[in-house]
Amino acid sequence: MARTSGLTVRGRSLLAGGVATALCAVVLDERDLLRVGLVVCLLPLVSLLLAVRTRRAVRAARTLLPGRTAVGTPVEVALELRGGPVLGALRLADTVPDAAGPVPSTPPRFTVHRIGGRGARVTYPLRPVLRGAHRVGPLTARAVGALGLAEFTREMLGPDRLLIVPRVVGLHGAPRALGSGEGLPGAAAQQGQGSPDVMVRSYRQGDELRRVHWKSTARHDELMVRLEERPWHAGVTVLLDRRDAAHRGHGAGASLEFAVTLAASIGAHLLRRGEPVEVVTEDGAPVAATEGLDPLLDGLAVLRPAARPDLSGPSTAAGRDVVAVLGACTPEQAGQLAGRHPGGGYAVLLDAATWEDTGERAADPAAAAEVLRRAGWHVTVATAEHTPEQAWAALVAGSPVGTGGAR
Repeated sequence: MARTSGLTVRGRSLLAGGVATALCAVVLDERDLLRVGLVVCLLPLVSLLLAVRTRRAVRAARTLLPGRTAVGTPVEVALELRGGPVLGALRLADTVPDAAGPVPSTPPRFTVHRIGGRGARVTYPLRPVLRGAHRVGPLTARAVGALGLAEFTREMLGPDRLLIVPRVVGLHGAPRALGSGEGLPGAAAQQGQGSPDVMVRSYRQGDELRRVHWKSTARHDELMVRLEERPWHAGVTVLLDRRDAAHRGHGAGASLEFAVTLAASIGAHLLRRGEPVEVVTEDGAPVAATEGLDPLLDGLAVLRPAARPDLSGPSTAAGRDVVAVLGACTPEQAGQLAGRHPGGGYAVLLDAATWEDTGERAADPAAAAEVLRRAGWHVTVATAEHTPEQAWAALVAGSPVGTGGAR
């Protein structure tokens, strides 16, 4: 919006006309014409004073409901106006970035003609399409005097922060042997004379019948399954590859946004299963400083691409499983990742070229996947046609490279 202050073109034209009329009246010695000229001169000046008063008298407050939400979730912005009265019109314009999702049919612009004793309230909707910390504002007000002869523009409110976290989709199951598994709630140690300790828990749908522990079943009067012995487990590390060169596409449809959504969903899914989860970037830096789903989503919300060229970095702490969400990788870069995690892991490898064909030769995901598989990793490949749910389901099912989650 152009910032204008003072008389409008109409007001200046009227003032000039009034002055000319008054001068002509003096020359012609016409008192009645002089009175008309003076009245015409006063109109834009009075309008100017009223516009100044309206600009100074009105106060505003903005409320974001909610101020933190996920991509695609509606947000209502409410503007509360107090003061007045409004003499003329008050035109408001709130500045909102496209990524925050202002609805085209209801842009955040309003004209207020009256503010009652209880004030006035105007609202407009947003539907954020891209994660991030967005600035809603500043709110600019243009006070227009009577007859549109004068106007003043000023900033009534500074910006407010709207935090849009990644969308979390529902995932099911987990790859075999990922996570603590056997340390889930409900596990118990059973001792019998002359037999070693046996860890058991209640039967769950999908458990193999060969693992049923019949003595414990008889004791508890419900099916109990024997837990396989596993090494000490320190949790799961979800590695998110955010390298700019490894991703394609722009905005909400970029491969990086797919990777962030998948990493957030995996973290949320494993946390709900009771796993200690840490999400790190390709250089090993943690996304969140504290544990928990909300800090994790907040950290992912403001995550930006990195200029790093490779996947070198520190090794994962001993005892932790690794789930990697990778962009385009060369076999050499896949080898770097495998060297950091010699115990193997799980990886969803994005065929980034399917998000946007730039004409540049993209890294072959099959070659990188083969390097990881030879190092003991379980790998599936996802394309732009797949959803995060399909990519995870393919990893859980152990689908071979190139068929994971295919529709």
